[in-house]
Amino acid sequence: MENSPAIQISDLSKCYQIYGKPHHRLLQAIFRNRRYYKEFWATRDISFTVEKGTTVGIVGQNGSGKSTLLQMIAGTLTPTSGQIITNGRVAALLELGAGFNPEFTGRENIFMNAAIVGISRAEIEELYDTIVSFAEIQDFIDKPVKTYSSGMYVRLAFAIAIHVSPDILIVDEALAVGDVRFQSKCFQKFKELQKEGVTILFVTHSTEMVVKHCQKAIFINDGAMVDQGDPKRIVHKYLDFIFSKNPEQQAKQHGTNGDSSTESDMDGGSVLVDRCTLRNSYNPGEYRWGDGRARIVDYRITCNNDAYPIVIPQFATVQIEMDVDFYEDVEDLIYGLTIKTVDGTTVYGSNTRDKEIAVSNAQAGTSAIARFSFTANIIGGDYFISLGVACKDEIKGNIPVDRRYDFIHIKVEDAQDSFGVAALDMDIDISQRDAPENRPDKGSPS
Repeated sequence: MENSPAIQISDLSKCYQIYGKPHHRLLQAIFRNRRYYKEFWATRDISFTVEKGTTVGIVGQNGSGKSTLLQMIAGTLTPTSGQIITNGRVAALLELGAGFNPEFTGRENIFMNAAIVGISRAEIEELYDTIVSFAEIQDFIDKPVKTYSSGMYVRLAFAIAIHVSPDILIVDEALAVGDVRFQSKCFQKFKELQKEGVTILFVTHSTEMVVKHCQKAIFINDGAMVDQGDPKRIVHKYLDFIFSKNPEQQAKQHGTNGDSSTESDMDGGSVLVDRCTLRNSYNPGEYRWGDGRARIVDYRITCNNDAYPIVIPQFATVQIEMDVDFYEDVEDLIYGLTIKTVDGTTVYGSNTRDKEIAVSNAQAGTSAIARFSFTANIIGGDYFISLGVACKDEIKGNIPVDRRYDFIHIKVEDAQDSFGVAALDMDIDISQRDAPENRPDKGSPS
């Protein structure tokens, strides 16, 4: 069993019987040969394997079956069909309050949850003070949890889950309820658990978290698995699904070849479709999505009068221009730029909407140039720049028209005098002082 996967899921399905009227349940119990309900399949025929020590992120829209899947793996929901094999102790942090008896105190819920996962009373007594301290609810531990706020619920549930020595930790977005400081503490604990070889399975709407923290990702929609594998590839596929149309497909509808970097005929004229791929800083691993009403067809980078620099000096001013061609009329335009580290951490991002810059509407057949300028106040290393064009919709929010994600690769010189992400150009000054016994103000403070 040492080399067995942590989790094995085979053809897992969950079906709910939906009754139109309350008395239909009684009729169904009496007349079993007739059907008085409609079937709703929350999940259907899902299969995957998770190796030990792997962190897996599950993405999908609301109602896609993610939470149902986690509940079945955690053992709090019985599947209709299929098989679940877990190797090791499972701890789960599911929807708010799951696994808690609201009438019990926090203390009683700690011992109850520990008993459920097989922790002896003697063991949990040793861990009790650590759990309460981590949850930061010392003053409320002997009060019924039904009196707790949502934040207190989450803190206690997470503290229990991570301190019962789990082999498998399951988290269903519950951390979104906690405050920022507690979330930071939880992610620090996540890193510790990863180093200890704990298998982590979590649901999130944050694609950045999936790329940064996971070794594997799973995309679920309408209760079925769409794809699984490399986190960045799965995130790109998920984003493409959300925004429906790939601009490469849309471009074909407008008579352009999305893969071309050379000239082609369009309406009898010769136009350059996309020169971006000719630039030495272009990242061929970019991902692109949007509705295709416009396309980013070229870009320029300048720094210290140097075009397309190989290395950008730290603290230098960088200018980036992007050329955009419009194939349809687009109103309420937004132009934006984002800088990220190689592991997907956002360093900086802004756009014309956030900067409250007025942008004219665009008509079909026209083009525009968007210019961005910033100071490279970042630590030396490799970064990816994403450029995008979107439009504002009062109902749907921002609609991507053409976004090129991880589009441009830049390298900032390494000053080798600092670490982290931001370069703050810090000065350090040290002043020597007399020994305490020689100071004029020696002695106890009054």
